[in-house]
Amino acid sequence: MSKSEIPYKINLSESELPKAWYNVRADMKTDHRPILHPGTLKPVTLEDLSPVFCTELAKQELNATDAYVEIPFEIREFYKMYRPSPLVRAYCLEKELKTPAKIYYKFEGGNTSGSHKLNSSIAQAYYAKAQGLKGVTTETGAGQWGTALSMACGYFGLDCRVYMVKVSYQQKPYRKGVMETYGATIIPSPSDTTEVGRKILAEHPDTTGSLGCAISEAVEYAVTHEGYRYVLGSVLNQVLMHQSIIGLEAKAAMEKYGEYPDIVIGCAGGGSNLGGLMAPFMEDRLKGRHAPYFIAVEPASCPSMTRGKFMYDFCDTGKVTPLAKMYTLGATYIPSPNHAGGLRYHGMSPILSQLYHDGYLDEARAVEQTKVFEAATLFARVEGTLPAPESSHAIRVAIDEALKCRETGEQKTILFGLSGTGYFDISAYMSYKEGTMTDHIPTDEELEEGFKGIPSLPGIQ
Repeated sequence: MSKSEIPYKINLSESELPKAWYNVRADMKTDHRPILHPGTLKPVTLEDLSPVFCTELAKQELNATDAYVEIPFEIREFYKMYRPSPLVRAYCLEKELKTPAKIYYKFEGGNTSGSHKLNSSIAQAYYAKAQGLKGVTTETGAGQWGTALSMACGYFGLDCRVYMVKVSYQQKPYRKGVMETYGATIIPSPSDTTEVGRKILAEHPDTTGSLGCAISEAVEYAVTHEGYRYVLGSVLNQVLMHQSIIGLEAKAAMEKYGEYPDIVIGCAGGGSNLGGLMAPFMEDRLKGRHAPYFIAVEPASCPSMTRGKFMYDFCDTGKVTPLAKMYTLGATYIPSPNHAGGLRYHGMSPILSQLYHDGYLDEARAVEQTKVFEAATLFARVEGTLPAPESSHAIRVAIDEALKCRETGEQKTILFGLSGTGYFDISAYMSYKEGTMTDHIPTDEELEEGFKGIPSLPGIQ
């Protein structure tokens, strides 16, 4: 098919909206290691998870057998407000780079939350409402997840309590304003509202916070208040399953024009966007069919996959959550306060960690934030959309791969995830343009401090 026959935006119709999520775990050759109860160190059960998560979500978290899970009608109706999202052919970027590569991106910023996070928040709020709960608690880094959950809770009439990483709370006041508009309560973390928050502040009074800290506080509040449950925007199996709608739509849209990616690229903090985008293509690989080359992109300041350890670790700084076997920098690791707040988590999704360990996820690449914003600025200028700092990690590597094609003459097809917009990140763009943005690459000694906190579990691998 000629270039002129492929439109800038490939849009599916509402009738083509996927009716089921894909659960990649069901097809994995090696399932990820069991999540362990922090007290007994035994694999968690539904009874263990139900006081923390909504019961149906706990079932999804433990589901390793059903490859496809039906999307409830009420969720599909909400999805129709902003889905299917467009698959965009980046013609202008291709021209700017003078590359023979074909570049596509799946744009997930076309909703008020400005990111892909709404795909899972509406599902989690739906199950909380169906269970008759009063409200939910959560954490947020850059604010996209908190915004999305605030929207979903506002829609279903649920109370929403968001612990926002302190440095992001300070950097992004307008995110706080949007969340409050939807009725949420926002607390900078660590805070004095929880026992674990007070403990962290006593030990580190000047801390800028971390997602691990905020998770600890959100979990504590949920389990100590009747009618509340905790919800999470990334990392978990259930979240990657909800986000598979991104890849399912992208694959269907490409198939309309006889296209299939050679390379799939996604930013990786906890794993939700990359996991969702690559899900149906990973199904091809796991079933022995032709599949793309997969690249996970993370910040050099929080390099869990490229420099972390594949070990059992706590998912939160306060060490109250279950332990997961994942690539981790240690639950006590406090990353540099870079501008990609959503990519500041110390660990990686157990699913993606196992796929990476087994070689199905081909490559993890760490990039510095000045290089990321260089790519983001170019993309904004030629493609017209201001990308989120998180998404711009994928843009950076997509550009790098397209430039390789210019050197070799290969006409590869590149697909990346544009997970959200950066209109609440203007201070970061200003910092880059003014030359005040700096890069921080942790030393081996700094990483070792985080590794010291990883628990030793003799006999457990």
